Amino acid sequence: MNTPTSTEKTNPLEQAESKPLAHKVVTDDLAALLDTLPLRLSEPLRRDPGLSDLLEVVLDFGRRPEARFRNREVVLSDQEISLEDLQYVIFRTSTFTGDNRAGIERTLHRISAIRSRDGRIIGLTCRVGRAIFGTIAIIQDLVETGANILLLGKPGVGKTTMLREVARVLADDFRKRVVIVDTSNEIGGDGDIPHPAIGRARRMQVPSPDQQHAVMIEAVENHMPEVIVIDEIGTELEAAAARTIAERGVQLVATAHGNTLENLLLNPTLSDLIGGIQSVTLGDEEARRRGTQKTILERKAPPTFDIVVEIQDWDTVAVHQDVAEVVDTILRGFPAPAELRQRKADGQIERWIEQDYFGGGMEMRPRALRRQTENHRETRSRKGGAPRPQQAAPPAPKSRRSSALRVYSFGVNRKRLLRAVRSMEVPVQLVEDQEQADAVVTLQSYYRQAPRRLRDAEQSGLPIYVLKSNAESQMENFLRVLFNMPTGGEKSVNQALEETQEAIEQVLRGEMEEVELPPQNSYVRRLQHQLVNRYQLASESRGKEPYRRVRLFRADKE
Repeated sequence: MNTPTSTEKTNPLEQAESKPLAHKVVTDDLAALLDTLPLRLSEPLRRDPGLSDLLEVVLDFGRRPEARFRNREVVLSDQEISLEDLQYVIFRTSTFTGDNRAGIERTLHRISAIRSRDGRIIGLTCRVGRAIFGTIAIIQDLVETGANILLLGKPGVGKTTMLREVARVLADDFRKRVVIVDTSNEIGGDGDIPHPAIGRARRMQVPSPDQQHAVMIEAVENHMPEVIVIDEIGTELEAAAARTIAERGVQLVATAHGNTLENLLLNPTLSDLIGGIQSVTLGDEEARRRGTQKTILERKAPPTFDIVVEIQDWDTVAVHQDVAEVVDTILRGFPAPAELRQRKADGQIERWIEQDYFGGGMEMRPRALRRQTENHRETRSRKGGAPRPQQAAPPAPKSRRSSALRVYSFGVNRKRLLRAVRSMEVPVQLVEDQEQADAVVTLQSYYRQAPRRLRDAEQSGLPIYVLKSNAESQMENFLRVLFNMPTGGEKSVNQALEETQEAIEQVLRGEMEEVELPPQNSYVRRLQHQLVNRYQLASESRGKEPYRRVRLFRADKE
């Protein structure tokens, strides 16, 4: 008995011919994969009600076979895998290539081998390959521009799936000459005839991974493509070949090793894809004008890719639409806002700008620490713990905020920091005692040495912000991030506190048992928690950024 797959219920290719789908349609050819497994392993899978969520089947010699689903793992048999079981699968797949991968003809499934020291196959990972039609909808407008697009993301988030859909839509809907450089048959499936999921796009197979760069150049020289699609650019030769293709006016859509643009920027092998980095020595006058050190980092060349898309999960991406400007911004030490896009359950694409995006000016570690600290403090407020005593803000008649945030500076020039605070008119009070501080700011050189004071601050849960240098531009950038100024607006704090006061009065009068306030940034939420706590009420933060918000209620109602 064969389990029906989505291809038997509907024909996604017919649906996709009209226009890119907002809703996703999946075809997975699961029956072909199950037919390659021994009967004692395939039958339990066929009976599994969650078969459509299968990710891979793991067969290791001398161990029990496992099936891995999206949210669970299932042991298929108590009997250990034998060499005969492995040979049964190997006989029904194609020949393993130099990268120890094989496939099943006319499908997208991938069989990867683990070998012993003497070369014998002693383990197999049978990974399900799915053609998901409609994934391009979230970046369709970018693809239509003809710009070079680079897809980034951790393994398993759908980079290759989206790349396959891009190739099909460009070939079928836009009638472009598309050539896929297909290493390990990841995009077009196994066998000489490519999978229907790539549509009219042509596929060039790569004999071994170390020849991918040569096939990339061959595709341009021999087949006159308008678009070249490549999966996993990972070497310096492939990066150079990609630049050659882009300079010849061919649209390039590819994936690369790396989760984010910052990862790529710090990767000496692949940084050329986004322009590369070089060290430049400025003259004294120019360094003073810029307010930086004499030796700085600058972008070396125009980026190969115009747009970078960071795939965060199957339905969420972060888009950098002008890579050259983003890289320059990061190298100058400023945060580079990214456009976030998310596909909702109804197929609609929601977009917003993520202003709190950390670039080269601050370390990634303090960002994570900062979020953990926010959660810790907000939880403490919810449990009714008393907040730290609020000290009076320093005299600042033009200040737009009503409370001062106490900052302890370690190794940072206090005069410059005070000058930056005054010029930006933000409520910051520099304190001499670290125990009285709400946050710590230090320099990168001190942070790397990990002195005792910074270790103590980290253990106590204080957020630590790391600047590259003592330049005022770095300090102003730190203050912008600290107060989330790009998204907070000029009137958000007072308005948010007035709304909080009204909600408190409603709860105290008994008109409402609980009130959920509008989303705010972390600084405003902290003030809201403190205000709620003064009236002996409880509060908690709910939701995810940028929609995280405060809910207040009576403590006895929780």
